[in-house]
Amino acid sequence: MPASRIEPAPQRGAHPPPPFGRTRRSRSGRRGPGRVLRRLALALLLVVGLLVGLLLFFYTRIEKVDALQDYEGRPAETPGQTWLLVGSDSREGLSAEERRRLRAGKAQGRRTDTIILLHKPSDGGPPTMVSLPRDSYVPIPGRGRNKLNAAYAFGGAPLLAQTVERVTGIRLDHYTEIGFGGFVGVVDSIGGVELCPPRAIKDRRAGLDVAAGCQEMDGPTSLGYVRARYFDPKGDLGRVERQQDFLSAIFERTASPGVLLNPFRFVPLGNATTKALTIDEDDGPIDLLRFALVMRAISGEGGTKTTVPVANPNFSTPAGSAVQWNRDEARQLFNSLR
Repeated sequence: MPASRIEPAPQRGAHPPPPFGRTRRSRSGRRGPGRVLRRLALALLLVVGLLVGLLLFFYTRIEKVDALQDYEGRPAETPGQTWLLVGSDSREGLSAEERRRLRAGKAQGRRTDTIILLHKPSDGGPPTMVSLPRDSYVPIPGRGRNKLNAAYAFGGAPLLAQTVERVTGIRLDHYTEIGFGGFVGVVDSIGGVELCPPRAIKDRRAGLDVAAGCQEMDGPTSLGYVRARYFDPKGDLGRVERQQDFLSAIFERTASPGVLLNPFRFVPLGNATTKALTIDEDDGPIDLLRFALVMRAISGEGGTKTTVPVANPNFSTPAGSAVQWNRDEARQLFNSLR
């Protein structure tokens, strides 16, 4: 009977190393989650950096104006932040074809279709949007009494800002103006906005013919919607209400993920906005961001939209039919903002 074979005891270090691939998978498995997180963080950082870079690039292209100038008797600093938001009907830069398409007419120079105070309290409370009808009959420094939008025609942004400060007693911190032609580009860049006219509107002079109810409106249609007034028995006051509805709609759409996270929307929006905007020369990128956040709050349920109290919407004046404020109620409103 053959002797049994005795296997030698394994020596220390005699085992062959595990296959290379198994070790690699093991290590990869242990370090996988951390590596994925680092890559995600890096990707997020790159996206944020790209967005910041684009915003700074767009900011450098925005037109600046010395709108908020000091003068004797200027109101003291008002707590919080206050913007003057102006919609200019300047036709500058529009071709003859664009004038016809937008029903812009042949008017020269600049006037203001929209004049709005936007106030954010210092205590963090909800913001307030106050529309000032463009036909408001007010004293204009050095020009006597006239319609509010005449201040812009006489002396541009500085005189309009000074007039608003004097009649409200509120010191302005920021100035934002959007031009006639740029308005259309901004709306079209985000794919239009949803507006809900309570009844059908047909205004030949504004180029507007829309049905009642909620619907998507493109740039030219939106422009007609905020400009139209001859069909409306409330005239300028009715237009003010539609302007507020439009501003809420456009900022709600602009702040949606479908625009902010879509480069095919965000980049055209930035290009259109830089062509449309004019801001005060002291306003920086952070001020524009604050403005957008305040407008976003207004478009939701986080703010108040109102119009300066009116005593007579058809006040007869040497400058024609105008809007007469209710002095006592207007003073109470502006005092509450201060």
